Amino acid sequence: MNVLAIETSTELCSAAVLRGSELFVEETVAANRHSELLVPMVQRLLERSRLAVAQMNAIAFGQGPGSFTGIRIACGMAQGLAFGAERPVVPVPSLLALAEQSNESRVIAAFDARMDEAYLAAYARSGDDWQEVIAPCLVDRAALPSLPGRGWVATGSGFDRFDWLRTHYRDSIALRLENDLPRAGSIARVAARRMARGESVAAEQAAPLYLRDKVALTTEERQARR
Repeated sequence: MNVLAIETSTELCSAAVLRGSELFVEETVAANRHSELLVPMVQRLLERSRLAVAQMNAIAFGQGPGSFTGIRIACGMAQGLAFGAERPVVPVPSLLALAEQSNESRVIAAFDARMDEAYLAAYARSGDDWQEVIAPCLVDRAALPSLPGRGWVATGSGFDRFDWLRTHYRDSIALRLENDLPRAGSIARVAARRMARGESVAAEQAAPLYLRDKVALTTEERQARR
């Protein structure tokens, strides 16, 4: 299975090529330079892996949630490559990428969504793949889903940022992984398993996972939260 993967939902600009069991990775902390850096990264990966886009079984991307601009960049790049090479696309939730790269069996992942909110999801290992325990959702301190059992591992910028998130799940969490960001290598591995099961979409059907439609509070909303 050959998969080209892109992940730009956070400040990390990450791309990877999975060639069979061998993984080639290019990544850098990019701030607002994802669109500038991504194309050269992909070109270097194709040279290093000695593969062309047309030799990929699929193009995968981290669909979010996360930075609105970042997930649009990843989706647009995946669609463009897939259209040109007539390849299918595999969207992968960016929170699932955190679970995949944790090397743990029960993971609750959260991103800082700003406005005192978090994007959150939970996954449990099921064979060599993942069962969705809590689907990706937007939460705040007043409304948090319950997490079954104990022994969970927490990861992602949401747990780094919000004490209310750590406090709410403290009895369920056995370990917290700090400062981890979703990476394209994890997207590629998840996508390869999904492709093996025939789970892909046509390029024109690929879409980001937004979960909400704005990124900033109005003045009135900020005052109401004080």
